[in-house]
Amino acid sequence: MQQITPFLWFNVQAEEAALFYTGLFRDSKMGGIARYGKNAPMPEGTAMTVSFTVMGMQFIGLNGGPQHQFTPATSFMASCQNQEEIDRYWAALADGGREMACGWVQDRYGLCWQIIPHNLGTLMQQPDQAAKDRMMQALWGMVKLDMQVLEDAFYGR
Repeated sequence: MQQITPFLWFNVQAEEAALFYTGLFRDSKMGGIARYGKNAPMPEGTAMTVSFTVMGMQFIGLNGGPQHQFTPATSFMASCQNQEEIDRYWAALADGGREMACGWVQDRYGLCWQIIPHNLGTLMQQPDQAAKDRMMQALWGMVKLDMQVLEDAFYGR
């Protein structure tokens, strides 16, 4: 059972964002929605909190107003099974957002993601420092990550 749940403060797009994320990522689903009532800081019926699951991880989104914004200091790392998955997630998240260096992308809601190959962490933990250095040199020159290029750099191909 998940003991810590990311609680994401949106301006007014929590429900829209949750629907977007659950429609994009595998192993995702919508949960419950609590709505604002009368005499609330948002119009009656507006989603207050939205529970949703993305890639098996539970989240709660809050429509809290414009007081707080997301920054790249917090991001979510999506581990992708193949290049097709990297490309699909990247294209959807970058649409209306902005591409950043080294596999990072900020989506239309301001949330930052790292879209990475599933084996990147494993390769980074290998003892061959020269292989890791080659791979990191390749990675630092990328915006969207290319799984094959990273593997080729690691293995010296």
